Amino acid sequence: MMKKIIGNLLALAVLIFSCSQLKAQESVVQEGEFGIGLGGGHYFGDLNTRASLNRPKMAASVFFRKNLGNYIAVRLGASYAQLGYSDKYNDFNKQMFTRNLSFNSNVWELSLQGDFNFFRFMPGEPDYSFTPYITFGAGIFTYDPYAYLRDEKILLRPLNTEGQGSTLYPDRKPYSSMAISIPFGGGVKYAFNERINIGFEVLYRFTNTDYLDDVSTTYVDQSVFPPNPDGSPSNALLLSDRSYELGAPIGIPNRQRGNSKQKDHFVTAMFHVTFNLQSYKCPTAN
Repeated sequence: MMKKIIGNLLALAVLIFSCSQLKAQESVVQEGEFGIGLGGGHYFGDLNTRASLNRPKMAASVFFRKNLGNYIAVRLGASYAQLGYSDKYNDFNKQMFTRNLSFNSNVWELSLQGDFNFFRFMPGEPDYSFTPYITFGAGIFTYDPYAYLRDEKILLRPLNTEGQGSTLYPDRKPYSSMAISIPFGGGVKYAFNERINIGFEVLYRFTNTDYLDDVSTTYVDQSVFPPNPDGSPSNALLLSDRSYELGAPIGIPNRQRGNSKQKDHFVTAMFHVTFNLQSYKCPTAN
């Protein structure tokens, strides 16, 4: 029995010694990547119906990618994007330009995605150091549109600018500050060395909300917005229809203010830097 134990210990010692001495022959296993991204984001919706890219804002992300092989990975990510737009860019459409609405919003998103490489990707191997890829998944995000009135930042959601929650419009419910996203996109990545990768990615989000911009349906009766105690117009009234700033108001009840048949979307484009998480396996005897 003692000889057997000693023999097993000697075999284990030889194996450990072999692994430490044969470093040049170690098998590197890519377990995953930790990454950061920085770039820009853009909104598409009721204020930007032509998918114009003339008002990009900052976007950033952090993520962990777990490799399931050389072609497939699962990614958990958190991202931030500043979104916004204004009717002043809609000079091609007189009614939209006169509508004179605008918004900004800070979007915080948590998502789970699947990544699919076109080529085998193995950092440290010159022949497998580059690949394009596609990615898609699901996410949840928070947003809270705001606008500026007399140089004061005012949150729009609590104002119910389209009569949400009013007895005059019982079918219009206050919208949530949380929504679902379906991210879909693609990119390219390159293994700069065994430890670091660089890349670029464009990620488009379909969403289930039409209120990223606080615009969706029609103008409502002004009686929905009672005046302030001093008799002055409320912020809700002034921000529901801002056409008065350019001339005669156009906010007639039931006139189209937005398009409720289409949801709002947004996109981000970011440069990525990722750091490989590696493990080593001692080569086995043939």
